[in-house]
Amino acid sequence: MGTRFDARGEAVTMVQPVSSGRLPACRVALLVTLLLPVVAATAFEQAEPPAIDVKPMLAAAREALGGETRLSGVKTFVATGRTRQIQGDNLVPIEFEISCELPDKCIRRDEIPARESGPTTIGFNGNDLIQIPIPPALPAGRIGPPPGGPPAVAGAPSGRGGAPPAQPAARRVATTKEDFARLWLGMFAASFTSLPVTFTYAGTAEAPQGQADVLEVKGPENFIARLFLFRETHLPVMLSWQGPGPGRGAGAPVENRLFYADYRASME
Repeated sequence: MGTRFDARGEAVTMVQPVSSGRLPACRVALLVTLLLPVVAATAFEQAEPPAIDVKPMLAAAREALGGETRLSGVKTFVATGRTRQIQGDNLVPIEFEISCELPDKCIRRDEIPARESGPTTIGFNGNDLIQIPIPPALPAGRIGPPPGGPPAVAGAPSGRGGAPPAQPAARRVATTKEDFARLWLGMFAASFTSLPVTFTYAGTAEAPQGQADVLEVKGPENFIARLFLFRETHLPVMLSWQGPGPGRGAGAPVENRLFYADYRASME
């Protein structure tokens, strides 16, 4: 069980590992342990990057995750789990289910058992947003992540680097795709057509547990992140990206960290 904080500074504690199905003989990241905004220090101390081809690193990561043939054969998967989120003075339990049909359809359904408001769903189908219940229209000029999005894996902003404003509906779809892409990077170490990304070598990271190779990940609309591959196992261990500080964009950008852990073999 690990505690994490989303981009708004809300604590979310995983109380049950995420289970996954329809992943034939693959290693899957069953527990996302930490999503932590930090202002300065990082979990790894990075060295300057030389010019290195990242293809062998990605190939080794995919082999560690189950192998190219098996990973390429994954077309659908379902992951279920439970979280708890601090809302005001209360620690609210949330049950969620993530369902994906790769590469361009994915939804997450959240339900709070203690409330009668019913479940909420956020996701995308191609370039169309899936959101239930349908939210009210955003005021003119307001850009932001979809309201009521998932508290940890989804709903966190990504580094933009001064991208021009998008239409609210298009921005919601793009933000939702980015949320799921962060999960997929830990599961597949690959790019998908729904949010195509490129990988370049960013350096070596040092930590008490060992060394990691750091790959810079770039995608549409200034999507930027860094993927950490543990050298000993070749498995993804962390994804980091810059986003607005707590308070929906107030203050200086902070670093968000998404940790991948508890990899287990799935024979389904």
